[in-house]
Amino acid sequence: MNENGEPKTLIEALRYFSDPDRCLDFVANLRWADGQPICPTCGSPDVRFISTRRIWECKSKHTRRQFSIKIGTIFEDSAIALDKWLAAIWMIANAKNGASSYEIARSLGVTQKSGWFMLHRIRLAMQTVIFTKISGQIEIDETFIGGKARNMHRSKREAQIAGRGCVGKTAVMGLLERHGPDGHSAVRAKVVDSIRRRSLSPEVRRHVEDGSEVFTDALSSYDDLGTWYEHQVINHAESYARGKVHTNGIENFWSLLKRAIKGTYVSVEPFHLFRYLDQQTFRYNSRKADDCGRFQRLLGNIEGRRLTYGDLTGATTTPC
Repeated sequence: MNENGEPKTLIEALRYFSDPDRCLDFVANLRWADGQPICPTCGSPDVRFISTRRIWECKSKHTRRQFSIKIGTIFEDSAIALDKWLAAIWMIANAKNGASSYEIARSLGVTQKSGWFMLHRIRLAMQTVIFTKISGQIEIDETFIGGKARNMHRSKREAQIAGRGCVGKTAVMGLLERHGPDGHSAVRAKVVDSIRRRSLSPEVRRHVEDGSEVFTDALSSYDDLGTWYEHQVINHAESYARGKVHTNGIENFWSLLKRAIKGTYVSVEPFHLFRYLDQQTFRYNSRKADDCGRFQRLLGNIEGRRLTYGDLTGATTTPC
């Protein structure tokens, strides 16, 4: 336990959150100032606690007066208890290579389908919404995520692979800001349509301040960056670094990402890939925090984010 009496390890977390009332108080203190619940319908702090059901009721007369700690969070409409949710958040926040849905199911005593749904909800909380641009020294690179052709059945390989090794894979772009505001490098990653200039250049302009130093490989799609930035190129056919000119930092991030996907998740559908990018980006950018700090940082993002099973699987349709 740390000086505040909060858990520092997984076993301490499991013991600490085995008490339902402690789980409730812990999440309430993170969600609301001083742990004072606020009615999600009218915004009034004048509420009473119904201890037999562990919910609150607004004293004002209106519809939907009763609410739980889960309302308005990634936990909403989930029948799974908070102790299992908090254990799952601890596991995925602090597992270097991630945690699979089967591992969550075995560890928490839920079905694999529930574990899969829980993990995607937690990944939604890992999503970082940033409106500021990065500056200074920026590494830019791209990669492809997908199965290897040699591992495919011959009939499938002949049907899908008709060109270079990137055919049939999903393109991902990454930007790494060296020595950011907190002194540590930070990454932003996004799925892109292709690695052509029309896809990559607008993303760089959207995220990087003009005048910054940008370092890329010799891909011709980056040739126009010199218009807005101090653009320097490292040709990997000649060397991998020339002083400060290299992309080794972002390539290290790709290595961590692919290790998690291939080693833990085995296969990721392109439809869900951006969620795994959010997970790996969160884990990389919070790597200097301890397990408890990373856990609390993630738990602080649960509010205002909801993911239904229909939205997750694409079954939700918008009426015409």
